[in-house]
Amino acid sequence: MSDRTVIVRPIEASDRQAWERLWDSYLAFYKTSVTDTVKASSFARLLGDDPHDFHGLIAEVDGTPAGLVHYLFHRHGWKVENVCYLQDLYADPAVRGTGIGRALIEAVYAAADAAGAPSVYWLTQEDNDTARQLYDRIAAKTDFIKYQRVL
Repeated sequence: MSDRTVIVRPIEASDRQAWERLWDSYLAFYKTSVTDTVKASSFARLLGDDPHDFHGLIAEVDGTPAGLVHYLFHRHGWKVENVCYLQDLYADPAVRGTGIGRALIEAVYAAADAAGAPSVYWLTQEDNDTARQLYDRIAAKTDFIKYQRVL
């Protein structure tokens, strides 16, 4: 980690503008976007208290929001406990290499441990080489391939 200070904390209502900037950049990386209605709904869910909704964390580097992670707990047919799905993870390119991605993932690991979730999993694109360098160090790649219904 560099000498920059990385702090990971829960998303707050006052983070809306910074969160939206980071999330828009994340979505652009994956060549997609969402409507303002989806943004509003997603942000409201992140701030809500429904345990089945998403949880969100912001990473600050030297006091400036520079990364985010969204995760949720859900039932699993092979386990009694809920498992944790890490859906969105993003670090501003200007601060990559500061430990921000690792800090965000480790914060999700800690939340999963606190909730008694025995596993944390996520997906990424096969050619996301930069992120996969980190993922290969802190998680195990599985042999599963994702399929999705096409409408």
